[in-house]
Amino acid sequence: MIPRYSRPDMVAIWSPETKFRIWYEIEAHACDAQAALGVIPKENAEAVWKAKDVPFDVARIDEIEAVTKHDVIAFLTHLAEIIGNDEARFVHQGMTSSDVLDTCFNVQLVRASDILIKDMQDLLAALKRRAFEHKDTVRIGRSHGIHAEPTTMGLTFARFYAEMDRNLNRLKKARKEVATGAVSGAVGTFANIDPAVEEHVCKAMGLEVEPISTQVIPRDRHAAFFAALGVVGSSIENIATEIRHMQRTEVLEAEEFFSKGQKGSSAMPHKRNPVLSENLTGLARLVRMAVVPAMENVALWHERDISHSSVERNIGPDTTITLDFALARLTGLVDKLVIYPDNMLANMNKFRGLVMSQRVLLALTQAGVSREDAYKLVQRNAMKVWEEGKDFKTELLADADVLAALSAEEIEEKFDIGYHTKHVDTIFKRVFGES
Repeated sequence: MIPRYSRPDMVAIWSPETKFRIWYEIEAHACDAQAALGVIPKENAEAVWKAKDVPFDVARIDEIEAVTKHDVIAFLTHLAEIIGNDEARFVHQGMTSSDVLDTCFNVQLVRASDILIKDMQDLLAALKRRAFEHKDTVRIGRSHGIHAEPTTMGLTFARFYAEMDRNLNRLKKARKEVATGAVSGAVGTFANIDPAVEEHVCKAMGLEVEPISTQVIPRDRHAAFFAALGVVGSSIENIATEIRHMQRTEVLEAEEFFSKGQKGSSAMPHKRNPVLSENLTGLARLVRMAVVPAMENVALWHERDISHSSVERNIGPDTTITLDFALARLTGLVDKLVIYPDNMLANMNKFRGLVMSQRVLLALTQAGVSREDAYKLVQRNAMKVWEEGKDFKTELLADADVLAALSAEEIEEKFDIGYHTKHVDTIFKRVFGES
């Protein structure tokens, strides 16, 4: 991923230096297990650890690979240069390249997951704080982009919190899904390596043993992992889209923080654009872009092919780096989002009481008017608000058919905003518990 959308801790997981260090640890732990089984001499296993604090020369490995056309062999050749050819002769004993590559990939995905989980926890904290801050800040709810009925800004933040809390659980499950390793040799039969080696390596690397591998770890695990990341991306876009709408000039119920010295347009000095939200919308597309290729990686020929390899070399780092950046950016956006309660009230009252139409409809049916007739009565007065700029309550109070069913006091009561917020506390308890 380009540096503009990258953060160093996540980038480091996917660096060549980190990759080769993980490869080395897998090989070294495998040698320890082989020595414990008496398959290789103990001194040879101990000799491998001479490279423990030696940095691997990435350029040298690349130089060797240019000749061998095989990355794992290039790495093993370089390792032998460090610890000595004779000492290294039992390294990779009974193993195949996928034992190293797949186990390493899953270690990297697990480490990436830990960062993403922390990112999500930070985002949840920001959403919760803003939800309680604006629990009673009334705004108009919309369906189809059109005014519907009153809600609160706190409920908006709360529903995003609940969605992201589900995503936190998805990330944890995705982490568990890929936290397996395989050191089972060619076609996964353990013909040339004892299963105890796999158990030792996986434990040392913080993984569970893959119950059955072929020559690769089954890719349905990775498909589920990237699908979970795709859902998180969609949820990020969900929040970003709401903020983009709220910042529209005609709405302006909320606005991204505009810092001192910031400029919104090269041509129009007055502009303050929702650039972060728009950026998040684009980043979400990049995260979701990995989902279909990950799904297509599930179907491999027989015990293995490498059609998945080029895909994973891209989507592994790109998707996790992008999502890490996006979650951090969204957390900052939510944390500093500027809310305009007065504009929310002004927008809600723009159509002069129209948003209370359902209350009047229900009251008429409760008073004995058929639903069909009640709907006609309310709608004919509502259309005067839409088309003629009338006041809804005034029109109802002047409608003899409405007054035949409801008193003026009963009509007045139907315009109490508090009616729509009376269960906010109940919803908050469902989302946040008793805190």
